[in-house]
Amino acid sequence: MKKIAGLLFVVALVASSHAPAQEYAIGADISFLRQAEQQGVIFKENGTPKPALEILKDHGYNWVRLRLFHSPTDLPNNLEYTIASAKAAKALGFHILLDFHYSDTWADPAKQFVPAAWKGMKHDQLVRAVFSYTRDTIATFRAAGVLPDMVQIGNEVISGMLWPDGKLPDNWDNFAALLKAGIAGVAAGVGDGPRPRIMIHIDRGGDEEGTKWFFDKIISYHVPFDVIGQSYYPFWHGGLNNLHYNLRFMAREYKKDILVVETAYNWHSADESKKKKLPFPETPEGQKQFLEAVNREVKDTPGGLGKGVFWWEPAVPPSPISSRSFFDDKGNVLPVITVFDQPEKH
Repeated sequence: MKKIAGLLFVVALVASSHAPAQEYAIGADISFLRQAEQQGVIFKENGTPKPALEILKDHGYNWVRLRLFHSPTDLPNNLEYTIASAKAAKALGFHILLDFHYSDTWADPAKQFVPAAWKGMKHDQLVRAVFSYTRDTIATFRAAGVLPDMVQIGNEVISGMLWPDGKLPDNWDNFAALLKAGIAGVAAGVGDGPRPRIMIHIDRGGDEEGTKWFFDKIISYHVPFDVIGQSYYPFWHGGLNNLHYNLRFMAREYKKDILVVETAYNWHSADESKKKKLPFPETPEGQKQFLEAVNREVKDTPGGLGKGVFWWEPAVPPSPISSRSFFDDKGNVLPVITVFDQPEKH
Protein backbone atom coordinates (compact mmCIF):
# COMPACT_ATOMS: atom_id res chain seq x y z
CA MET A 1 0.00 0.00 0.00
CA LYS A 2 2.90 2.38 0.70
CA LYS A 3 4.15 1.95 -2.86
CA ILE A 4 0.71 2.68 -4.28
CA ALA A 5 0.43 5.77 -2.06
CA GLY A 6 3.81 6.88 -3.39
CA LEU A 7 2.56 6.55 -6.96
CA LEU A 8 -0.45 8.66 -6.16
CA PHE A 9 1.84 11.33 -4.70
CA VAL A 10 3.88 11.42 -7.92
CA VAL A 11 0.66 11.66 -9.94
CA ALA A 12 -0.35 14.66 -7.85
CA LEU A 13 2.98 16.30 -8.65
CA VAL A 14 2.48 15.61 -12.35
CA ALA A 15 -1.00 17.09 -12.23
CA SER A 16 0.32 20.28 -10.64
CA SER A 17 3.15 20.76 -13.16
CA HIS A 18 2.79 22.57 -16.44
CA ALA A 19 4.16 21.20 -19.71
CA PRO A 20 5.29 23.73 -22.34
CA ALA A 21 2.94 24.79 -25.11
CA GLN A 22 2.78 22.53 -28.14
CA GLU A 23 4.10 23.75 -31.50
CA TYR A 24 2.33 22.49 -34.61
CA ALA A 25 3.50 18.95 -35.21
CA ILE A 26 4.10 17.67 -38.73
CA GLY A 27 4.77 14.11 -37.82
CA ALA A 28 5.24 10.55 -38.98
CA ASP A 29 5.25 7.22 -37.19
CA ILE A 30 8.49 5.70 -38.48
CA SER A 31 8.55 2.62 -36.29
CA PHE A 32 9.20 0.27 -39.24
CA LEU A 33 11.74 2.54 -41.01
CA ARG A 34 14.85 1.15 -39.34
CA GLN A 35 13.72 -2.40 -40.18
CA ALA A 36 13.20 -1.38 -43.81
CA GLU A 37 16.72 0.05 -43.95
CA GLN A 38 18.15 -3.09 -42.35
CA GLN A 39 16.42 -5.14 -45.06
CA GLY A 40 18.08 -3.06 -47.76
CA VAL A 41 15.10 -0.98 -48.88
CA ILE A 42 16.33 2.08 -50.80
CA PHE A 43 14.21 5.23 -50.62
CA LYS A 44 14.55 7.80 -53.38
CA GLU A 45 13.62 11.33 -54.32
CA ASN A 46 13.72 12.35 -57.98
CA GLY A 47 15.26 8.96 -58.68
CA THR A 48 18.21 9.58 -56.34
CA PRO A 49 18.71 7.45 -53.21
CA LYS A 50 18.25 9.45 -50.02
CA PRO A 51 17.56 8.46 -46.38
CA ALA A 52 13.84 8.59 -45.70
CA LEU A 53 14.32 10.67 -42.55
CA GLU A 54 16.16 13.30 -44.58
CA ILE A 55 13.37 13.33 -47.15
CA LEU A 56 10.82 13.92 -44.41
CA LYS A 57 12.93 16.64 -42.78
CA ASP A 58 13.48 18.43 -46.07
CA HIS A 59 9.70 18.60 -46.59
CA GLY A 60 8.77 20.18 -43.27
CA TYR A 61 8.40 17.20 -40.92
CA ASN A 62 9.45 18.01 -37.36
CA TRP A 63 8.17 15.09 -35.22
CA VAL A 64 8.53 11.32 -35.28
CA ARG A 65 6.48 8.80 -33.36
CA LEU A 66 8.03 5.53 -32.18
CA ARG A 67 6.11 2.61 -30.71
CA LEU A 68 7.62 0.43 -28.03
CA PHE A 69 6.73 -3.15 -27.13
CA HIS A 70 7.84 -4.71 -23.84
CA SER A 71 9.53 -7.90 -25.11
CA PRO A 72 8.49 -8.47 -28.74
CA THR A 73 9.20 -11.76 -30.44
CA ASP A 74 7.83 -11.16 -33.95
CA LEU A 75 8.23 -7.38 -34.30
CA PRO A 76 11.37 -5.21 -34.16
CA ASN A 77 10.20 -2.51 -31.76
CA ASN A 78 12.08 -3.40 -28.58
CA LEU A 79 13.96 -0.91 -26.40
CA GLU A 80 17.32 -1.16 -28.18
CA TYR A 81 15.76 -0.79 -31.64
CA THR A 82 13.57 2.12 -30.57
CA ILE A 83 16.43 4.05 -28.95
CA ALA A 84 18.48 3.61 -32.12
CA SER A 85 15.56 5.00 -34.15
CA ALA A 86 15.24 7.89 -31.71
CA LYS A 87 18.95 8.71 -32.02
CA ALA A 88 18.73 8.83 -35.80
CA ALA A 89 15.73 11.17 -35.61
CA LYS A 90 17.23 13.36 -32.88
CA ALA A 91 20.41 13.83 -34.93
CA LEU A 92 18.27 15.52 -37.60
CA GLY A 93 16.45 17.72 -35.10
CA PHE A 94 13.15 15.83 -34.86
CA HIS A 95 11.00 15.92 -31.75
CA ILE A 96 10.10 12.47 -30.41
CA LEU A 97 6.75 11.01 -29.37
CA LEU A 98 7.13 7.66 -27.59
CA ASP A 99 4.16 5.29 -27.85
CA PHE A 100 4.04 2.74 -25.01
CA HIS A 101 1.95 -0.29 -26.04
CA TYR A 102 2.41 -2.07 -22.69
CA SER A 103 2.37 -5.36 -24.56
CA ASP A 104 4.74 -7.65 -26.44
CA THR A 105 2.73 -7.08 -29.62
CA TRP A 106 0.09 -4.81 -31.15
CA ALA A 107 -2.25 -3.15 -28.67
CA ASP A 108 -5.45 -1.68 -30.08
CA PRO A 109 -9.21 -1.65 -29.37
CA ALA A 110 -9.54 -5.34 -30.24
CA LYS A 111 -6.63 -6.61 -28.15
CA GLN A 112 -4.54 -5.45 -25.21
CA PHE A 113 -2.37 -8.43 -24.27
CA VAL A 114 -0.43 -8.36 -21.00
CA PRO A 115 3.34 -8.76 -21.58
CA ALA A 116 4.51 -12.31 -20.94
CA ALA A 117 6.71 -11.01 -18.10
CA TRP A 118 3.62 -9.71 -16.27
CA LYS A 119 1.24 -12.61 -16.76
CA GLY A 120 -0.46 -13.82 -13.60
CA MET A 121 0.07 -10.54 -11.76
CA LYS A 122 -2.69 -9.17 -9.57
CA HIS A 123 -3.88 -5.59 -9.98
CA ASP A 124 -1.53 -3.96 -7.47
CA GLN A 125 1.38 -5.86 -8.96
CA LEU A 126 0.46 -4.64 -12.45
CA VAL A 127 0.26 -1.05 -11.21
CA ARG A 128 3.76 -1.33 -9.77
CA ALA A 129 5.03 -3.03 -12.94
CA VAL A 130 3.64 -0.27 -15.17
CA PHE A 131 5.23 2.37 -12.95
CA SER A 132 8.68 0.79 -12.72
CA TYR A 133 8.82 -0.26 -16.38
CA THR A 134 7.81 3.22 -17.56
CA ARG A 135 10.23 4.91 -15.14
CA ASP A 136 13.15 2.72 -16.17
CA THR A 137 12.39 3.06 -19.88
CA ILE A 138 12.21 6.85 -19.72
CA ALA A 139 15.41 6.94 -17.66
CA THR A 140 17.14 4.83 -20.33
CA PHE A 141 16.00 7.20 -23.07
CA ARG A 142 17.22 10.16 -20.99
CA ALA A 143 20.62 8.54 -20.43
CA ALA A 144 20.90 7.92 -24.18
CA GLY A 145 20.28 11.62 -24.87
CA VAL A 146 16.91 11.05 -26.54
CA LEU A 147 14.37 11.92 -23.85
CA PRO A 148 10.98 11.99 -25.60
CA ASP A 149 9.20 15.33 -25.93
CA MET A 150 5.85 13.58 -25.55
CA VAL A 151 4.75 10.18 -24.23
CA GLN A 152 1.50 8.37 -24.81
CA ILE A 153 0.37 6.00 -22.08
CA GLY A 154 -1.03 3.05 -24.01
CA ASN A 155 -2.10 2.74 -27.62
CA GLU A 156 -5.72 3.26 -28.76
CA VAL A 157 -6.98 2.61 -25.24
CA ILE A 158 -10.72 3.12 -25.90
CA SER A 159 -11.21 -0.44 -24.57
CA GLY A 160 -8.68 -0.11 -21.78
CA MET A 161 -5.28 -1.79 -21.48
CA LEU A 162 -3.61 -4.82 -19.91
CA TRP A 163 -6.64 -7.06 -20.25
CA PRO A 164 -8.46 -8.39 -18.34
CA ASP A 165 -7.35 -6.24 -15.39
CA GLY A 166 -7.82 -2.89 -17.15
CA LYS A 167 -10.48 -3.87 -19.68
CA LEU A 168 -13.31 -1.41 -20.29
CA PRO A 169 -16.12 -0.78 -19.63
CA ASP A 170 -16.10 -3.10 -16.61
CA ASN A 171 -12.84 -2.09 -14.91
CA TRP A 172 -12.60 1.71 -14.95
CA ASP A 173 -11.04 1.87 -11.48
CA ASN A 174 -8.25 -0.48 -12.51
CA PHE A 175 -7.72 1.20 -15.86
CA ALA A 176 -7.43 4.67 -14.32
CA ALA A 177 -4.90 3.36 -11.79
CA LEU A 178 -2.81 1.83 -14.59
CA LEU A 179 -2.84 5.10 -16.55
CA LYS A 180 -1.81 7.06 -13.47
CA ALA A 181 1.01 4.58 -12.80
CA GLY A 182 2.36 5.10 -16.31
CA ILE A 183 2.13 8.88 -16.02
CA ALA A 184 3.87 8.79 -12.65
CA GLY A 185 6.56 6.56 -14.17
CA VAL A 186 7.30 9.17 -16.83
CA ALA A 187 7.75 11.85 -14.16
CA ALA A 188 10.00 9.57 -12.08
CA GLY A 189 12.08 8.62 -15.12
CA VAL A 190 13.01 12.18 -16.04
CA GLY A 191 14.08 13.08 -12.51
CA ASP A 192 14.77 16.81 -12.37
CA GLY A 193 14.69 17.19 -16.14
CA PRO A 194 11.88 18.62 -18.27
CA ARG A 195 8.74 16.48 -18.23
CA PRO A 196 7.49 15.15 -21.57
CA ARG A 197 3.93 16.06 -22.40
CA ILE A 198 1.46 13.25 -21.71
CA MET A 199 -0.96 12.02 -24.37
CA ILE A 200 -3.98 9.76 -23.98
CA HIS A 201 -4.73 8.13 -27.34
CA ILE A 202 -7.94 6.55 -28.64
CA ASP A 203 -9.20 5.59 -32.09
CA ARG A 204 -12.35 7.70 -32.34
CA GLY A 205 -11.34 10.51 -34.70
CA GLY A 206 -14.75 10.51 -36.35
CA ASP A 207 -16.83 9.49 -33.32
CA GLU A 208 -17.99 12.35 -31.10
CA GLU A 209 -20.16 10.13 -28.91
CA GLY A 210 -17.41 7.61 -28.24
CA THR A 211 -14.90 10.38 -27.59
CA LYS A 212 -17.20 12.00 -25.04
CA TRP A 213 -17.89 8.69 -23.28
CA PHE A 214 -14.18 8.01 -22.85
CA PHE A 215 -12.75 11.42 -21.96
CA ASP A 216 -15.59 12.40 -19.64
CA LYS A 217 -14.79 9.28 -17.66
CA ILE A 218 -11.03 9.82 -17.72
CA ILE A 219 -11.47 13.35 -16.44
CA SER A 220 -13.81 12.16 -13.70
CA TYR A 221 -10.91 10.02 -12.43
CA HIS A 222 -8.58 13.05 -12.42
CA VAL A 223 -6.09 11.43 -14.78
CA PRO A 224 -3.47 14.16 -15.47
CA PHE A 225 -2.71 14.52 -19.17
CA ASP A 226 -1.90 17.28 -21.64
CA VAL A 227 -2.88 16.09 -25.11
CA ILE A 228 -5.77 14.22 -26.69
CA GLY A 229 -4.54 11.85 -29.40
CA GLN A 230 -6.92 10.46 -32.01
CA SER A 231 -6.57 7.92 -34.80
CA TYR A 232 -8.47 8.82 -37.95
CA TYR A 233 -8.63 6.44 -40.90
CA PRO A 234 -11.50 7.03 -43.35
CA PHE A 235 -11.75 3.27 -44.02
CA TRP A 236 -13.00 2.78 -40.44
CA HIS A 237 -13.77 6.15 -38.83
CA GLY A 238 -16.16 7.91 -41.19
CA GLY A 239 -15.91 10.86 -43.53
CA LEU A 240 -14.07 14.13 -43.08
CA ASN A 241 -17.26 15.74 -41.75
CA ASN A 242 -17.14 13.32 -38.81
CA LEU A 243 -13.57 14.42 -38.06
CA HIS A 244 -14.57 18.10 -38.49
CA TYR A 245 -17.34 17.97 -35.90
CA ASN A 246 -15.40 15.85 -33.44
CA LEU A 247 -12.42 18.22 -33.49
CA ARG A 248 -14.77 21.07 -32.65
CA PHE A 249 -16.45 19.08 -29.91
CA MET A 250 -13.14 18.17 -28.27
CA ALA A 251 -11.84 21.74 -28.42
CA ARG A 252 -15.04 23.14 -26.93
CA GLU A 253 -15.52 20.47 -24.29
CA TYR A 254 -12.00 19.74 -23.04
CA LYS A 255 -9.88 22.76 -24.04
CA LYS A 256 -6.81 20.58 -24.46
CA ASP A 257 -4.37 20.29 -27.33
CA ILE A 258 -5.47 17.73 -29.93
CA LEU A 259 -3.36 15.66 -32.32
CA VAL A 260 -4.52 13.39 -35.11
CA VAL A 261 -1.69 11.09 -34.13
CA GLU A 262 -2.48 8.37 -36.66
CA THR A 263 -3.84 8.80 -40.14
CA ALA A 264 -3.11 7.31 -43.56
CA TYR A 265 -4.56 6.86 -47.02
CA ASN A 266 -3.81 4.49 -49.87
CA TRP A 267 -2.03 5.54 -53.04
CA HIS A 268 -3.44 2.40 -54.63
CA SER A 269 -6.45 0.36 -53.57
CA ALA A 270 -6.15 -2.15 -50.73
CA ASP A 271 -8.36 -4.66 -48.94
CA GLU A 272 -9.45 -2.40 -46.09
CA SER A 273 -10.81 0.23 -48.48
CA LYS A 274 -12.83 -1.99 -50.80
CA LYS A 275 -16.56 -1.18 -50.88
CA LYS A 276 -15.97 1.85 -48.66
CA LYS A 277 -17.10 5.37 -49.49
CA LEU A 278 -13.86 7.35 -49.59
CA PRO A 279 -13.32 11.11 -49.95
CA PHE A 280 -10.65 10.95 -52.67
CA PRO A 281 -9.46 8.48 -55.31
CA GLU A 282 -6.88 5.96 -54.17
CA THR A 283 -4.13 7.34 -56.33
CA PRO A 284 -0.89 9.21 -55.56
CA GLU A 285 -2.69 12.52 -56.09
CA GLY A 286 -5.71 11.39 -54.04
CA GLN A 287 -3.40 10.44 -51.17
CA LYS A 288 -1.95 13.96 -51.23
CA GLN A 289 -5.41 15.54 -51.31
CA PHE A 290 -6.45 13.48 -48.30
CA LEU A 291 -3.53 14.67 -46.16
CA GLU A 292 -4.15 18.27 -47.23
CA ALA A 293 -7.80 17.94 -46.18
CA VAL A 294 -7.02 16.36 -42.79
CA ASN A 295 -4.41 19.02 -42.11
CA ARG A 296 -6.92 21.79 -42.92
CA GLU A 297 -9.42 20.30 -40.50
CA VAL A 298 -6.87 20.11 -37.71
CA LYS A 299 -5.57 23.63 -38.32
CA ASP A 300 -9.13 24.96 -38.32
CA THR A 301 -9.86 23.52 -34.87
CA PRO A 302 -11.26 26.33 -32.69
CA GLY A 303 -8.94 28.05 -30.23
CA GLY A 304 -5.84 26.90 -32.08
CA LEU A 305 -6.11 23.59 -30.23
CA GLY A 306 -5.49 21.43 -33.30
CA LYS A 307 -1.77 20.85 -32.84
CA GLY A 308 -0.70 18.52 -35.60
CA VAL A 309 -1.00 15.46 -37.80
CA PHE A 310 1.06 12.24 -37.81
CA TRP A 311 1.10 9.86 -40.78
CA TRP A 312 1.17 6.22 -39.80
CA GLU A 313 4.18 4.44 -41.34
CA PRO A 314 5.26 6.39 -44.44
CA ALA A 315 8.41 4.28 -44.99
CA VAL A 316 8.04 0.52 -44.63
CA PRO A 317 9.45 -2.74 -46.00
CA PRO A 318 7.38 -4.39 -48.75
CA SER A 319 4.19 -5.49 -47.00
CA PRO A 320 0.38 -5.21 -47.12
CA ILE A 321 0.61 -1.70 -45.61
CA SER A 322 2.87 -0.43 -48.42
CA SER A 323 -0.28 0.91 -50.06
CA ARG A 324 -0.30 3.67 -47.41
CA SER A 325 3.39 4.47 -47.72
CA PHE A 326 4.87 7.71 -49.02
CA PHE A 327 6.92 5.65 -51.49
CA ASP A 328 5.94 3.63 -54.54
CA ASP A 329 6.96 0.03 -55.21
CA LYS A 330 10.31 1.19 -56.63
CA GLY A 331 11.09 3.35 -53.59
CA ASN A 332 10.36 6.69 -55.22
CA VAL A 333 8.68 9.28 -53.01
CA LEU A 334 5.10 10.16 -53.92
CA PRO A 335 3.44 13.59 -54.33
CA VAL A 336 2.09 13.46 -50.75
CA ILE A 337 5.55 14.47 -49.54
CA THR A 338 4.98 18.04 -50.77
CA VAL A 339 1.94 18.82 -48.58
CA PHE A 340 3.99 20.70 -45.98
CA ASP A 341 6.51 22.28 -48.33
CA GLN A 342 7.07 25.99 -47.94
CA PRO A 343 5.44 28.04 -50.73
CA GLU A 344 8.76 28.73 -52.40
CA LYS A 345 9.34 25.00 -52.81
CA HIS A 346 6.24 24.46 -54.94
